[in-house]
Amino acid sequence: MTDVADPNPAAIAWPEPVAVPRRKAGWLAWVALSVSLVLLSPIIAVVAAAFGAGSGTWAHLAATVLPLYVINTVVLVVAVTVGVFVIGTGTAWLVTMCRFPGKRVLEWALILPFAAPAYVIAYAYTDFLQHPGPVQTWLRALTGWGPRDYWFPEIRSLEGAAVVFTLVLYPYVYLLARAAFLQQSACTLEVARTLGRTPWTAFFRVALPMARPAIAVGVSLALMETLADFGTVAHFGVQTFTTGIYRAWFSMGDRVAAAQLSLSLVGVVLVILLTERMQRGGRGFDSGRRFDTLPEYRLEGTRAWLATAACFLPIALGFLLPLIILGRLSYLNAHALFGERYLTLILNSFTLAGCGAFATVLVGLVLAYAARSRPGIQSTIANRLVSLGYAMPGSIIAVGLLIPLTTFDNALDAWMRATLGISTGLLLTGTIAALVFAYMVRFMAVALNTLEASLGKITLSIDEAARTLGAGTGRLLFRVHLPLISGGVLTAALIVFVDILKELPATLIMRPFNFDTLAIQAYRLASDERLAEASTPSLVIMAVGLLPVLLLSRQIARTRPGSGS
Repeated sequence: MTDVADPNPAAIAWPEPVAVPRRKAGWLAWVALSVSLVLLSPIIAVVAAAFGAGSGTWAHLAATVLPLYVINTVVLVVAVTVGVFVIGTGTAWLVTMCRFPGKRVLEWALILPFAAPAYVIAYAYTDFLQHPGPVQTWLRALTGWGPRDYWFPEIRSLEGAAVVFTLVLYPYVYLLARAAFLQQSACTLEVARTLGRTPWTAFFRVALPMARPAIAVGVSLALMETLADFGTVAHFGVQTFTTGIYRAWFSMGDRVAAAQLSLSLVGVVLVILLTERMQRGGRGFDSGRRFDTLPEYRLEGTRAWLATAACFLPIALGFLLPLIILGRLSYLNAHALFGERYLTLILNSFTLAGCGAFATVLVGLVLAYAARSRPGIQSTIANRLVSLGYAMPGSIIAVGLLIPLTTFDNALDAWMRATLGISTGLLLTGTIAALVFAYMVRFMAVALNTLEASLGKITLSIDEAARTLGAGTGRLLFRVHLPLISGGVLTAALIVFVDILKELPATLIMRPFNFDTLAIQAYRLASDERLAEASTPSLVIMAVGLLPVLLLSRQIARTRPGSGS
């Protein structure tokens, strides 16, 4: 028989408490800081060029077209913000929380426009809606009107660019908003219902505020993509900061003015990001304990079919209709989609996208985890500055990267000639490694924001509990955090993969000799007004981008069992 325990607490052999080590700036913080400085090198080169001696182009731009750049850019930003927020958040809530005809198909099909670059959609709609296009030709044949007897919306306009960007970029918000809704607590939503809240009120008062961080990330990514785009606004003839940068750099030959415009563009993005973070403050958005299934609101009658139409319309306008237009053009011109030329372009595109996505997510994970495990103002500022690369046009990053690379290659070649009498040539410039580095600078915001959002869902009490059990930084990452954020890691990798697949300016400038991609082929043909021929590589870009897009939607659906995917 066991002895009765001594009632004196002092006599009980309590286990020795495990001291929680203080988190000082260790090797991970220094690695993150070093990586951030390396990634900032192209931007630093552009900043340095902005303070150089120009040829007076900036004064000319400020006195003539700079106000137009500002107005067009602001209008475009506001229009795209409203469009992607309404479409992305609304459709994400409908397919997550409601039951209506076609839901199971629409919940993955809503991500399809993400596979198409904005400039490809712009080419398709230009051919479809311009004066000699099929729509206006059919309208004149039906009514007997002449060319000046009617008014028709001009697709090549600021409004047309805003519509194209909205149709293509809303999946950023849809993806992250849907993932946030799937992660929310069913208990919280049920409590709102028991308190008399309607589904509509529960959405605005409960679900939307809890999903705000994810939605804000999606909107900011869409805005940075809009600000950095060149192909769409140039094709539509809309003068923005980006077109001004290209004109100053390549037409006027003034890199100083182009760099100054680039800094102005980055300033706009910085204001957007800081405003959102200041409004959010230090408030948390943890939804608490999650159940296996979310409550679904069954829609019937007119409401059900309106929900189906609301989810189908973005898919039809952002993917299906452009696909039909491009398919028709390619079929009429009898282009071989699976010829040897296009198989080589596909292989080149996949190689660059795969290497770039792997490297970007790997480095992004280091930066995001360093900011979480070693929080401080330095890591926060470093991560925000690194994210600014997404707002800069790819050509500016490419040229900013070429400055240090060519300087290093020329210095090494001169030293080897003087020392050993041999020439090393260009070792880094014009290589796949240099191009992958440019992709990392360009798309680090995509990976970093997604990884930070995933890590932010893990409460700090889990970290402290693991540290009290003796887990170090590396073990905590691989044994605890990575399994919990595996979906976020895959999401970041697939988004970066598709973005690189569609990237044009950086690839055009920095690719190895005779190393073409699908995006380059489409741009070359479209710039020569050979839109029918450009339809073939454009179709392949959309087709190749479908696989990661579908895998991405499937992965998000798996983040909650019983979600109805």
